[in-house]
Amino acid sequence: METQNVSRSNDTTLKDLRGVLVLGPDGGQLVANGIALQPELASRMILAWHEARRKDRRLFPVEGLDGTPVVVVVLPASDATLLVAMEREGRNPLFEFVGAVDFAGDILAHFLTSPFEALAVVDRNAIIRYMSPVHERFFGLKAGAGIGRHTTEVIENSQLHNVVETGKSEIGLLHEMRGVTRVVTRHPIRNTNGELVGAIGQVMFKGPEQLQALSNEVLKLKSEVAYYRRELSDLRNRSYGLEQMVGDSTAMLRLKQQIIKVAPLDVPVLLTGESGTGKELAAHAIHKLSPRRDETMVMVNAAALPSTLVESELFGYEAGSFTGAERKGRKGKIEQADGGSLFFDEVGDMPADVQVKLLRVLQDGSFQRVGGSDLRHSNFRLISASNRNFQAMIADGSFRLDLFYRIGGVTIRLPALRERPEDIPLLVNLALQQFADRHRQRAKRVSEEAIVFLQSQLWPGNVRQLMHTLERAAIFSEGDVIQPSDFGILGADPTPDLPDTAFSQSEVSASALESTPRGGMQVRSAVEQVEEQLIRQALAKFSGNKKRVATELGISRSYLYKRLAQMGLGVEPDN
Repeated sequence: METQNVSRSNDTTLKDLRGVLVLGPDGGQLVANGIALQPELASRMILAWHEARRKDRRLFPVEGLDGTPVVVVVLPASDATLLVAMEREGRNPLFEFVGAVDFAGDILAHFLTSPFEALAVVDRNAIIRYMSPVHERFFGLKAGAGIGRHTTEVIENSQLHNVVETGKSEIGLLHEMRGVTRVVTRHPIRNTNGELVGAIGQVMFKGPEQLQALSNEVLKLKSEVAYYRRELSDLRNRSYGLEQMVGDSTAMLRLKQQIIKVAPLDVPVLLTGESGTGKELAAHAIHKLSPRRDETMVMVNAAALPSTLVESELFGYEAGSFTGAERKGRKGKIEQADGGSLFFDEVGDMPADVQVKLLRVLQDGSFQRVGGSDLRHSNFRLISASNRNFQAMIADGSFRLDLFYRIGGVTIRLPALRERPEDIPLLVNLALQQFADRHRQRAKRVSEEAIVFLQSQLWPGNVRQLMHTLERAAIFSEGDVIQPSDFGILGADPTPDLPDTAFSQSEVSASALESTPRGGMQVRSAVEQVEEQLIRQALAKFSGNKKRVATELGISRSYLYKRLAQMGLGVEPDN
């Protein structure tokens, strides 16, 4: 086909396009109009097209004859290629999109036909110019039946005419159509000169229930995230407040007041008291009420620290320090507590060689990792706990005086359970409720006689022993109300099947008191005698099985071993 020259046209469409050049399959010029009629510019367009085709580009620039930049968009057809020329007075997103994406038509078809992005298009007079097939089917219209009609004649409750009048968008509004509620958005459309040329309406959700379902899902996820953040914080800090320290007796109120006063102060605290009085709970309360509450409280059982591993456990080690060491090294307990609190439990049972190694770090926080040469520093708040008599230990040389001064800046003594019997009803209710919650059972009650009986006991194992005793009674009691006889070895009327050597705690307490001189006997001495008799009787009853003895008496095995050593009995573990 010979080249055809088409005269310039004053038609607005041709003026907007600036020029079109049609090429045949062989690349020869077939048709031209607009600025593409200029032979030199047409040659430039064809040369640039060959280069763009090698690079698989659908959009490329050429220089106009007067130096004005011209943008050319390639529109391939089956038997021809159209080169659309535009003077680049500004970016034209539509032409750039069509020129850059070879499946641009498919994308536009998706937006026009998808039920979730379906459009209704009106011009500046609110006359419908396009309605997606989805909308046509919804309103029962034949294809194209709504085009050319005012939007209010076709779309029930339409507001598109208001959008073209006001030029303001409407987003996320409810639209009732044929008994169906949908969430829609409406936008005014402006041309490159900023003139309003029409408006579009689009369905965002088929109904508010979808939006509500999405909102509910987001709220659910937010709630779960908040829950797990709280759980993570509790796991990291293991911090419990004063509300976990049950009791409103004078002794407990005094203890809580002392904790409230000392917690904000960055001084070391030593918690003393018998085993089972709640020293760990008090340590958590001090940490939670301190300015370090958002950091970690690191726990160290001083009695369980082997002298061979104490340095690596407390100070950490560098990579390759010893056989079996982690490749990256590891932080010790002291370094982990930087910024938080360091809780030394059973500090009175710390071996002598370990005491020496702690002196420097407790003085200024300086330490070195095992295998390292760098001097490190940890800023922690020290909280210690022990049930030992420090005065006696310092006197016999088993605990260093200088170390005691460093850990005992403030000493708080926790009262024994026998010193606050009025708190026993609260503790009983707490223990039975927690037991019922763990096992998904209905909580049992304790009779008034049983309460009086429990308040009359000495409780050498304190709260821990009381809790174990109540759990055991909750398991074996037949009714919903626990009676004194349900407490087994602590019962007022021991069962006849028990050996002759097994007495009730009341009998043991009476015999111990009677065998002691009436003048000058101390409470602690009497308690130790009661403990010793109970332990000996339980050992006889269970043939020396220490695990069962500890369970029966409601004390920990470590405390049992300690008492056995003090009694001069063997401390070999059970087989």
